Amino acid sequence: MQIFWDPRQLAHAPSIEMHNGRIEPCSETPARAQAILDAVGPTELPRDQGEDPILRVHPRAYVDFLKSAHDDWCAAGRTGDALPYAFPAVRRRSLSLDRIDARLGRYAYDTCTPIAAGTWTSAYWNVQTALSALEALETDRTAFALCRPPGHHCGADYMGGYCYLNSAAVAAEAAIAAGRSRVAILDIDYHHGNGTQDIFYARGDVLFVSIHADPATDYPFYWGHPDETGEGEGEGATLNLPLLRGTGLTEFERALDQALDRIAAFRADLLIVSYGADTYAHDPISHFAIETRDYPLLARRIACLGLPTLVVMEGGYALDALGHNVAAFLSGF
Repeated sequence: MQIFWDPRQLAHAPSIEMHNGRIEPCSETPARAQAILDAVGPTELPRDQGEDPILRVHPRAYVDFLKSAHDDWCAAGRTGDALPYAFPAVRRRSLSLDRIDARLGRYAYDTCTPIAAGTWTSAYWNVQTALSALEALETDRTAFALCRPPGHHCGADYMGGYCYLNSAAVAAEAAIAAGRSRVAILDIDYHHGNGTQDIFYARGDVLFVSIHADPATDYPFYWGHPDETGEGEGEGATLNLPLLRGTGLTEFERALDQALDRIAAFRADLLIVSYGADTYAHDPISHFAIETRDYPLLARRIACLGLPTLVVMEGGYALDALGHNVAAFLSGF
């Protein structure tokens, strides 16, 4: 299996986030990537494919905002990380507002996604990493993109949940542009991949299946409920399988079997796995009970689909075990 990574993904180094109503140190740190690198062995540098693949998913206005937001924050006399704090929740209008505080709210839905000096650089190379891993599937059955920061919470034109550019969605669009006809995305992060769902919600050529913590109790709360099944041409192309806190291997495997049956019925010709190691029993911000020894078993079940598979890294915050959990999952392929 080829593993792709770019050290410029370490440039994103925010110091704070707003979490549960408190200012706290940011959980999504460069140390996450380093822990994975220490465990998975040699990696390959991605090829720079430019902004065109990104712009198939994310509008130019949003991309330009990400590029300039931190500089604009500093130009306004501010210091540190740029954090949104005002959101257009009532009578939303598409206003052209110059002040960076307003634009942060326009393109965000939470206060735990700070923009630091290196955020755009890391997000850009995150996507290039996923695209190069996708290319590797021309010769290999499986490839791993060590993507950091993660991507599955950000939609086409908004950031949230530590996510800025959606690498899984960009890879899916690139695959379709290259001739794939039916792409399945399996999201097995602890938290629902609301951004990925939103991007493809009205599409019939991309199946989105997510196994995640029940949004009645866990972030992102407002998305990931079982009655969200798609709309228009995408009706039936979204499957949400929320699970209770405390879920262990047996319950997770039941949901995974249901997910894999749906993917097989969809007749996908490519599988993208948004993999989060925050399903781990001792993750500091999550509440499932999956152990390190369980990850190869889950991966082997996924591999039994026999599909070309791109694994994209999402969450996972137990630094002492993160690398072992990722390596264990990859070993199952």
